[in-house]
Amino acid sequence: MTVILFVAAALMNAALATASPVSTIVAADQVGGALAALPNTAAILGTGFGAMLLTRARRRWAWRTSLTWGYAAAAAGGLLAVPAVSGGHVVALCAAMLLIGLGNAAALLSRYAAAEHQPAGRHGFAIGVVVWAGALGAVGGPLLLGWLALADAFLFAALAATLAAAATLALPRARPEETRTRVPLRVLTRTPTARSALAVMATAQVVMGGLMTAAPLGMHQHHAPLGSVGTALSAHALGMFALSPLTGWLLDRFGARPIMLAGLLTMLVATVQLTIAPGDEGLRVAALFQLGYGWNLCFVGGSGSLADGFAAADRSGVEGAVDAAVWGLAAVAALSSTAAFAAGGYTLLGALAAALLVTVALPLRSGMIRESRTG
Repeated sequence: MTVILFVAAALMNAALATASPVSTIVAADQVGGALAALPNTAAILGTGFGAMLLTRARRRWAWRTSLTWGYAAAAAGGLLAVPAVSGGHVVALCAAMLLIGLGNAAALLSRYAAAEHQPAGRHGFAIGVVVWAGALGAVGGPLLLGWLALADAFLFAALAATLAAAATLALPRARPEETRTRVPLRVLTRTPTARSALAVMATAQVVMGGLMTAAPLGMHQHHAPLGSVGTALSAHALGMFALSPLTGWLLDRFGARPIMLAGLLTMLVATVQLTIAPGDEGLRVAALFQLGYGWNLCFVGGSGSLADGFAAADRSGVEGAVDAAVWGLAAVAALSSTAAFAAGGYTLLGALAAALLVTVALPLRSGMIRESRTG
């Protein structure tokens, strides 16, 4: 089962990683740089909505049907985007990216499907292996940008998502676990485990989404060729996914809090580097890699915290609610990022990101100190 989840997630990551930067560039050319994040914001909203929708479908029809629906929606979105790009229809492009976001939600939720089939002490490694699938898709996808026309990038996304849906159909049929209940969002604010995971995962996604939504626009404005944009994004994607099995092992070994704190600090260092030297190509590639790995530590750490911190009857609802909240907040950040970039460049964007990272890291560190003293 893990192999199937791995393959499908890799294909979906390739689809999203190819479509996302192209959608930003197309929107910038059509409606201006300040609104260039609209299609990616639609994809993020689709991911958040998909997390809720597919979690509910999973409770009713199990993982096989839920994930297949998500990938099929992404394939339809890729096909819808082709005439939208050719005709310069930004609204249709946003609708297409919304559907692609549903497929991204399926790829993200598949990490929990893998964890459910492992004992408690192996949850971190199982999550890390499925997240690692993104290394194949998200690194390889942007490298194709040098050989693809803008509309062709969405044809590739549609094909990759279709193959992901076909792969997911090979999952074994399983009876849905109807005993699992929907968890209200207010539970997240009352449960320390969920509250901490939500804060860290949301911060990581907001910071990374903001900086990375602006990155293709910044390089495009400096007349960087599409191939160079793809290379920089591939370095970032490598950081996001390539070391996931190591992160999963560290999670099982040291627990979630140290991993999440390390992720926030790694992202802070990368943010400073991007802010002080945005035009240095070598430093930019290194910083984007670090930004990606910091996100990976937060994402895998937070996911492991949820997988281990709740009983089976509550886990599914909490996981879906956290993912929906994370991506809802990330949508706001992505929409705001290009406007902030247009107003103050990476200096303003980096300052806002750094302030958010520090705000979340300090109480997390304080909680670790309290735990060590009481333990």
